[in-house]
Amino acid sequence: MAVSPVLVVKVDDSTVRVRARLYDDFSEHAIVLNSVLTYWWTNNMPPAIKFLELLDSVIKRTINEIMPHKVLKLKYDVKANGVLEKASEIEINLVSVSADDVGFKIDGNNISLNGIRKVEEDFEAHEFSTTFDQCIETPDIVLKKYMEMKKN
Repeated sequence: MAVSPVLVVKVDDSTVRVRARLYDDFSEHAIVLNSVLTYWWTNNMPPAIKFLELLDSVIKRTINEIMPHKVLKLKYDVKANGVLEKASEIEINLVSVSADDVGFKIDGNNISLNGIRKVEEDFEAHEFSTTFDQCIETPDIVLKKYMEMKKN
């Protein structure tokens, strides 16, 4: 029986932790929400969209460190209290994760963030939902570096 790699996502008040594990090997990275939210607010960037982009990148990097791969497939459902550009609340449900067709068991597949954007007085909340089905490639030069790191 083969052991499936595991992706663990944990959320507390100010941090989202992403950890990938395969046998005794693991990698972990944290997204410190206070820091990134302040940066996005200061630069008038939409926090919900920027968080999804950052989450994709952190998952890709974390998995690459234990299992270098060419293609990462991520599928997740997103619900928000408005269109993503204006949303102040977002809920992400990780549906599936695979690296070069090796599926990951997902532990802690739900991420909920509230108060990520200040809302204007005329903001009218309405439920927005969509599914992202991402296929993210690792550039060859980057993949080579991960492979070299893995050998050492």
